Amino acid sequence: MSEEEIVTVTIARKITPGREADYEAWVKGIADVAQAFRGNLGMKMLKPSLETGDEYVTVFRFNNYKNLRIWADSDERALWVSKLEEMVESETVHKVTGLEFWFSLPEAPVNKPPSPHKMALVLCVVVFTLVLGMNVFLGDWLSTLPLLARVAFVVIAQVLLMTYIIMPQVTKLLKSWLFK
Repeated sequence: MSEEEIVTVTIARKITPGREADYEAWVKGIADVAQAFRGNLGMKMLKPSLETGDEYVTVFRFNNYKNLRIWADSDERALWVSKLEEMVESETVHKVTGLEFWFSLPEAPVNKPPSPHKMALVLCVVVFTLVLGMNVFLGDWLSTLPLLARVAFVVIAQVLLMTYIIMPQVTKLLKSWLFK
């Protein structure tokens, strides 16, 4: 794992019956505290459902492993975690980095990322299709831009489209093959 890769951590917890409201308040509180830490890219809580195995799943991201370690080793986090003891029956923690982030299913914690060759194949097809589509549909406009602006636009548009629209859909569509 490179120290400069984005790190996504999922924690699946089985909550003691009757403590669900306490746990949800705890997640909101620790998320507020974590926001103050350098490199925090946000936190999301998924409530128990069939997709999460009837567990609460907390997903949080940091811009790199070093900043995650600073948060994980902090007194603030230790204080918040100490409040969990009577609320949690069990927990499972999973970390992913780099390309694995694009292949995580938002509705469930990932136990094992897809194989690297499957991720590479899917990314090559998606990147090729996006670059081709941008050139076909925006080629005339893009050709009027200076090289640096053209490359910046294509890269930014591609990363945003892949992160928020395309890869979540592709991962859902191909999940039975990807996670085999």
